[in-house]
Amino acid sequence: MTRRSILPFAALIAASLLAGCERRPDDVPVVASVIGDQAQLANPNARWLEPTERALLGATAQGLVRFDAAGGIEPGIAERWIVIDDGRSYIFRIGAARWPDGTQVTAQDVVTALKRVAAADSRNPLAPYLTAINQIVVMTPQVIEIRLSAPRPDLLSILAQPELAIFQARGLAGSGPFRIIEDDGSSVLLRPDRDPQAIADESIDPPTPAEHVRLRGERAALAVARFVERQSDLVLGGGFDDWLIVRAAELPPASIRIDPAAGLFGLAIVNRDGFLAEPVNRAAIAGIFDRARFTTALRPDWAAAETLLPDQLDSASSPAIPEWATLDLSTRRLAARARVSIWRAQSEETAALRVALPSGSGSDALWAFLSNGFASVGLPVTRVAMDADADLRLVDRVAPYDSARWYLAMACNPCSDDAQAAVDAARAAPTLAERRAAIAIADIAVAADTPFVLIARPLRWSLVAQRLQRFQPNVRASHPLNHLRGDPN
Repeated sequence: MTRRSILPFAALIAASLLAGCERRPDDVPVVASVIGDQAQLANPNARWLEPTERALLGATAQGLVRFDAAGGIEPGIAERWIVIDDGRSYIFRIGAARWPDGTQVTAQDVVTALKRVAAADSRNPLAPYLTAINQIVVMTPQVIEIRLSAPRPDLLSILAQPELAIFQARGLAGSGPFRIIEDDGSSVLLRPDRDPQAIADESIDPPTPAEHVRLRGERAALAVARFVERQSDLVLGGGFDDWLIVRAAELPPASIRIDPAAGLFGLAIVNRDGFLAEPVNRAAIAGIFDRARFTTALRPDWAAAETLLPDQLDSASSPAIPEWATLDLSTRRLAARARVSIWRAQSEETAALRVALPSGSGSDALWAFLSNGFASVGLPVTRVAMDADADLRLVDRVAPYDSARWYLAMACNPCSDDAQAAVDAARAAPTLAERRAAIAIADIAVAADTPFVLIARPLRWSLVAQRLQRFQPNVRASHPLNHLRGDPN
């Protein structure tokens, strides 16, 4: 959406605000929009899931554990667990979870589902982070053990992701916390899953209409307009590309929730030919941008970032600071222009660098920022689609867990042989102390190789009605539908 198209949208929003100022009643289902495609169940072992698909799978098929409203870990199918053998063994006791036909979820069901994730033909995006798993075994009909080759303190955060949900292969049927009771093609109605026998015995109350959730996927402009018109209670999945739409809507500040999301927002250097072949040239590119000018223009409190790691995390050292980050912008650009001049004198190549960005108003603003930076040092660039061949490609990802290795592995796509070997050594380290030391070494190696041009941490926003008092922003940008109001089930 360009600035010209945002203006009539803002007028529409203003008219909607005047027309509908009544809040939605408390005794009706929560209506939630996720920015993305239509709400449908999809298999995470076959392909990457769209945001709406992740929300629906996470609502209908919990994992061994799951996220709570604050992004912490709570029981899912497993009612409790212990970690033994210096972090190399996780033992889970399966609780009273049921499949849609009423049968009990068993330890064998869970082991079968988890082995599908780790299968050789699995395309699950989290499968690469499960390589430390040696065995997944049934100990009793209600107890399983996950045995690791090395300690993984972040395993629970991985298991809580929707991609690690436990579901039956046929029909993608899960054990809740919701069941789909209606699908009209444009939205699905979800009802909290509670034991019918316990309801019959009056030991628990049946779910009320206010605890139901109607979930739909739609474009950002339509989702925001629906929220403004009091036709929905919640908009999830907002990012930098949609932020200008929210800003044009001029919503009450209390309705806008910004997640303190951890992760990566920047350009992966995916092609190392031409000017980008040398690490000194890649570092020169990383230093030419006035990051804060871009981030604060979109949102004043969106902070720019220069180090790949947001914090020390599980490294033995503080984040490695790139050499260019110690210089002021004018000095960095002067040095980059010199590198461009040297390259042109030594090479006959004149092709423009291809930068892959999505479509949208935020990406238009990002492109203006990037092209200005490249122009300042005399490098020609052209914008291409996200699925096109490119030299640099936008990465906008929230970290699934708090390990420095995730940041290093994500940035190394590709890395030099030395940097990749350092990242692999951190993954294979047999003890936590050795892993911390190896991560620190890998961080330095990746910073020197410069495979990634970091700009900021991901911008994630939601629109939240007052009736959803359990909603909490969090570093995972994860907002389970069973933690919006009432009994979290």
